Amino acid sequence: MVIDANMYWMPEELFTSESRLQEFLRCIPTQYNMKAYTEEIGDTGRQQIIIEKPVGYQNLNYAQGEYQVEQQLRDMEEAGVDHAILKTPCAQEWLTLELCRIFNDGMAEHVKKGNGKFSALAVIPPLSGKEGIYELERCVKELGMTGVQLSAHYGNLYLDHEAFRPFLKKLNDMKIPAYVHHTPVPVEYQSLYEYNNLRRSYGRCVDQTTAIGREIFSGMFDELPELRLVHSMLGGAFFAYMDSMFHKKPGKDTDTVKRFDTDTDRMCRQIRENIYFEMSHAQPWGPVLLDAAVKILGADHIIFGSSYPVRREWLTEGAGFIKAMDISEEEKEMMLSGNAKRIYQLKI
Repeated sequence: MVIDANMYWMPEELFTSESRLQEFLRCIPTQYNMKAYTEEIGDTGRQQIIIEKPVGYQNLNYAQGEYQVEQQLRDMEEAGVDHAILKTPCAQEWLTLELCRIFNDGMAEHVKKGNGKFSALAVIPPLSGKEGIYELERCVKELGMTGVQLSAHYGNLYLDHEAFRPFLKKLNDMKIPAYVHHTPVPVEYQSLYEYNNLRRSYGRCVDQTTAIGREIFSGMFDELPELRLVHSMLGGAFFAYMDSMFHKKPGKDTDTVKRFDTDTDRMCRQIRENIYFEMSHAQPWGPVLLDAAVKILGADHIIFGSSYPVRREWLTEGAGFIKAMDISEEEKEMMLSGNAKRIYQLKI
């Protein structure tokens, strides 16, 4: 079985209803140097929603017609993908609770149309108080959603901030996993935004690595031991920094002024128990980096995803890319389906 744990969904109504589109555009937090607008895609007659951050630099593009169930199912069949987990791409960073309810209902309806091929993650503002908790419970108990999706940061606050603790505690108590999606750029992006690929690729990695580092060093998992976070983009290549960030305890008298945190065993245990890594898409990492990720993070902590429909071939050729890796069949099975089934408690 192959599960694509990162398939994007947006309501087509955004492109067909002017009132719904304007409601969506009004959510964009312009106070954080963001801008949103629509534009026709060449001479196709289709529209796209463009999000700039910072203003003047495109960072998100939502295209009309890319979230149709029939096309998704055809591409999944071509790719040999048996099941997909739906989520919204980055929009969860700013959606109001009212729009989240509409998105959740829309995703639930989309899941029904997929005839067993889809699951979905709820989108909920984590700072929406009791009403947000009620929506979480509705999505899980009534809509059958298998987890929740969050952003790596909201405004200037990463998830380790105490403001998010009540919502995260609810996830902890209900043992509901949270997928943590990168945002268009990290909180501090001044040196990253001017060049397109530096902003749109590396910027997302910086956001994820910063988020995970803050989560671990903050000690939040001491309070939330049952919380499971699945970070996108392989945690921003987090595997590359594991050994350098989490130093082994120095020998006697080798670090006289204690320059680094040395509670390495506890932090590494929490990385193993509380954090998982979804690749977002396989091919851009390449076989060398993916092999390093498996060796360092473990195949039991890596989840296949395609970011479809950003690049169609990331879906249609992604599973084959994993199957061609020089790793064991057991490791391939964990990455392609086993981990997603276990973490999201999929009954498929």
